Formats: sequence, structure tokens, C-alpha cells
Amino acid sequence: MNKGRLLAAGIAVATLLLLVIGTMWPVTSAVAYAGGGQGDLLVAPSTPEAAANDLGTQIRLHAWDKAYSSLANKAEFTQDQFIHDLTGYALSLRTYATLDGFEVQPLHQTANDADMIMKLRWSTVVGTFEDKRNVHATRSGDHWAVNWPIVPEQHVPPQVIPVNYLRWDVITSGSGDDWGAQDVEAPHVRIVDMHPVNRADGVVVMGELLNEDVIPAYVSVRSTLLAKNGSVLDSEGSFDMISHTLLPKQVTPFVIRFPGVDLSDVASIRMQPLSVLVSASADPVIEVLNQQYNAPPGASLTGQLSNQSGQTVNVAHVISSFYDKNGQLIWVAGQYIDRALQPQTPVDFHISVPEDIARNVNTERTVVSTYVLGGSL
Repeated sequence: MNKGRLLAAGIAVATLLLLVIGTMWPVTSAVAYAGGGQGDLLVAPSTPEAAANDLGTQIRLHAWDKAYSSLANKAEFTQDQFIHDLTGYALSLRTYATLDGFEVQPLHQTANDADMIMKLRWSTVVGTFEDKRNVHATRSGDHWAVNWPIVPEQHVPPQVIPVNYLRWDVITSGSGDDWGAQDVEAPHVRIVDMHPVNRADGVVVMGELLNEDVIPAYVSVRSTLLAKNGSVLDSEGSFDMISHTLLPKQVTPFVIRFPGVDLSDVASIRMQPLSVLVSASADPVIEVLNQQYNAPPGASLTGQLSNQSGQTVNVAHVISSFYDKNGQLIWVAGQYIDRALQPQTPVDFHISVPEDIARNVNTERTVVSTYVLGGSL
């Protein structure tokens, strides 16, 4: 009985000591998750890096009040403008993105000023994107604060944009029909090019698909790799690396990845294009401007997207095909634009090209797949 009382008393004392230690010397990771940045919960940031790290932590936690109040230049914009600068002014990939991590790189510092680069890595349903900001920090007394380089929203002047585009509507036999269960023949689509390549992470099957019909189609491609003994190695679909809605006579590139598979183990490839008749229109029109291929090192395709319609495009997906001097497809790559495309407002895009592929690139072609709230890709 006495041993039980001693044990209970010992546990109580140990718990009390841990509470005291946790209060006086909090664990860095716990403080960070509580919104204290680098772990200095009770002391203001004493270095510019600490101020930037605290700001990044508050953004990750969506602690907008703390993040905004910590800024040195908050008088230049409202808290709502600060939030919209990070999450988007219109529904886009940024709206539901989470800050997966961030990095602070010091550039230059004096006694009272500092310049840094903040790299914010956002996670979305279609992958990650990086938002790089050049930030300036200033010292006030014994603490530092960040000047946030807000990107102001661009306002399009009131105007009338004439609508003149083709549109296809589908009338089915009944409103209760399942999507895809139609009483008309599926549009005729055809794979016009297919090229498998071996990469470090596995086999990549790329190609181009043509809608050779006079009606629009919702398309996808499935690929099956067969071994030398006829067994199935793997079967995958094109998923997002394809422009799913094809108007008549349009061509889309596609990419299908097989992680962990070596091309030397593949005897043959079975391709299956799929199509369904859908309602579609030629609007919104997205124009590709100033497209330029930048040779290696650091090979890339850059340009701008301009929304020529009068409606906001919530998600835009740029997909580019690269060809050698013989016109053969040698690579397909793409980029999701993280911000919504406002009418008449150009937005930059940047698509990286692997160095070994880049040396053989002679021409390129770009298509843009779009999603409008209430519409589809």
C-alpha cells in the first residue's frame, strides 16, 4: 500500500516538473505548431531570418491576424488584400492549397535592413508549386519585421466583349440517364503518335490523340505494358496530363507514367483511347503569347497566357509538346497556373525541360486546358 502511495506521489511530482519545464523552456516544434515560428514564443524576432520564419509559420497555420499584424508595411494594404495575395483573388488552385513548407535565404544585411528570398512551397490536389518572394526586413529597436511584397490585383476596365464562338449541346433520351450512358455513338478518336521513353523513375509513354469527328469528345487514354511472356506488367491512364475536352479536329498530347518499370522489360504496349460525347464550347479562348524556348543549361519554355473571354478562368493547365528536327515527338510537359486567369490579364508560365531532352528540341506546340466554375476541363 505504501509503495502505491509513493508511486502516485512520484508521478505527480514528475508531472508537475514537466509542466514547469514545458512552460519555461518550450520545445521548438511545439511552439512552432502553436504559431510561435522558430520557437521563440515570448520574445520578438531578434534576427531578420527569425522574423521571416515566424511569418512563414503563421501563414502555414492560417493565423492571418498574427501574420498581418507582424508586418512592417501593413499600412500599405488591408488584411483581406494580404490574404487574397496568398490565397488568390478568385477561386483557383491557391484557394484550397496548403503551405507544405518554406525556405528563407538571406541575401544582404546591414544593421537595420535585410534582404531575403522566401520560397513558399504550396501543396494542391494536382501537385506542388513554389511561390518565390523577395522580401525586405527592417529593424525597430530590438526586433525585426518583414515588409511583405504584395502583388496587387489587376482590375480590368468595364467593357463589352462580344461573344462569337461555336457551341455543342447534347440532348439525351432522359434527364435521369447516367453520365456517359448515351444513346449515340461515341466520337471517333485516334492516337496519331505514341512514343515510350525510359527515365530514371520508370517508363513514360507519351503521344498525341486526335478527335477526328465533327462533334466534341471527352477523352482519355489507357496504356498497358506487356512483358515478354505476355503477362501484364502494369496498366495506367493519362489522368491529368491530357486536355480532356477535344473539339472537332483538335489534337491533345498525353503522358502516362509507369513508376518502377524498365523499358527493357517491356515487349509490347497496348493503347486504348476512350471517348464520350459531351457538351462543349470554343469559349473561353486562351491565347499563348510571347512563347519562347530557352536552350540549355536550364532549358525551359516560357510565355504568357491571355484570357480573351469575358469570364474568369479558375484553373488553366498548360501542356507543351516538344519535337526533334524530324518532327518526332520527344517530350511532353506541363504546368498548372496557380492563380485564376482574369479577362485581358496576361499571366506568365514556365515549363522546365530535362537537359538530355532539351538538346534535341527543334519545335514545340502548346495547348491550354481550362476549368471555369460551372464548366469543365
